[in-house]
Amino acid sequence: MSSYAGRYAELYDTFYADKPYADEAAFVHSCLQKYSVGTTKRLLELACGTGSHALALEKFGYEIVATDYSNDMLARARHKAIQASSTVDFRWQDMRALDLPDLPFDAVICLFDSIGHVETNDALTQVFQGVHRHLRPTGLFIFEFWHAGAMLRSYEPVRIRRWFMPEGELLRISETTLECARQLCHVTYTVYEMRNDRTYSSFKETQVNRFFLLQEMAGWLSSKSFTPLKWFAGFTEDEDITEDTWHVVAISRRP
Repeated sequence: MSSYAGRYAELYDTFYADKPYADEAAFVHSCLQKYSVGTTKRLLELACGTGSHALALEKFGYEIVATDYSNDMLARARHKAIQASSTVDFRWQDMRALDLPDLPFDAVICLFDSIGHVETNDALTQVFQGVHRHLRPTGLFIFEFWHAGAMLRSYEPVRIRRWFMPEGELLRISETTLECARQLCHVTYTVYEMRNDRTYSSFKETQVNRFFLLQEMAGWLSSKSFTPLKWFAGFTEDEDITEDTWHVVAISRRP
């Protein structure tokens, strides 16, 4: 699993400040309303990060338990929850070993391609079994994954992004390599914090994310007693998955 710890966790919301969390949460809400059998009220989120999706979904009236394996990310999420007067219950959990006493849930969600942090087949089996165990019958499992078609064809070996801050400048260099045999993408981030007083600091963060083909993921779901319902090209109603589709949102149901 990737780290998401320390200074990287502190800067995470800066790195993804332009991500449309509210729009993505609205799309997930529409899918929950459209494909749920019966009332869907209680949600379990896996790999919630700093809690942005959970806090946005709460506004639609859901009761949410949001989990992550990074204590540093959870600290940021809890701080944001206090500021927003939120009742989202943030808890430490490793999605490979889900063990929550207050099951079952009406739906489980796992967004921002976080299912890909589970690198091996054995670990992925543990995740699907845990999700199945924590869902009520007919409950939905909604998750997002990196699409192999786009990753293999169009990944960028090096990317550079810059942010201007009141205290100075933030620079992030992303260096990506693929391990095709294991369908893994290794990304090393080098982050430079250049301050107005002409001092600077830097650190590195390495993350690993698995990518999947659509039919491969359909096979995983079916073999773990889920029924695939829909595949969307990102958080849209577009069902045309092509080699240019980077992110797939899967809608599935526990029979």
